[in-house]
Amino acid sequence: MALPNDQYYIDRIIKGDTQAFAPLVDRYKNLVYTLALQMVKNTDEAEEAAQDTFIKVFRSLEKFKGESKFSTWIYRVAYNTCLDRIKKHKTAPFAVAIDDYGTRQLRATENVLDTLAEEERLRAVQECLQQLPGEDAFLLTLYYFEEQSLEEIAKVIGIKPNNVKIKLFRCRKKLGEIMRTKLEPEIISEYERGRK
Repeated sequence: MALPNDQYYIDRIIKGDTQAFAPLVDRYKNLVYTLALQMVKNTDEAEEAAQDTFIKVFRSLEKFKGESKFSTWIYRVAYNTCLDRIKKHKTAPFAVAIDDYGTRQLRATENVLDTLAEEERLRAVQECLQQLPGEDAFLLTLYYFEEQSLEEIAKVIGIKPNNVKIKLFRCRKKLGEIMRTKLEPEIISEYERGRK
């Protein structure tokens, strides 16, 4: 039996049924927490950011006009909530030099990941994502793990889809550099020798 869609619950909440918010929280809580953790890099802060996100969503449900998917709207609220927390704590972003990191090295790193077992690959990617600045990890998570389109991500962070594409490319380069230093250099070297 299929669960009712988001709009069903939203309509019930707006009519005064506050209990109808629980299924929406259940549906999105893991994702909101994961995205918050990617941005704020601290489990306690991520939990608080997730709670703040749902409080804001509940209080402003009547503002949701359905112009985008409800999930996109929640991601935007989570994104802005995390940005506010980051500004409040003024955490310094992690910087990765990408000037010398070309497309060939990026492909080599991605191909090394293909040789790892699925579970091992996911763990390696998640560990490396934690080293990225919060916004970069957030974007990559939305695009690759949540399979959001460029247009949907653009609505979440408030920029044009072409700018999202550029940001994603830069984020991938940063992630590639982190992965390159994290993964065993001899595996990458072996792969690159095999390609010559």
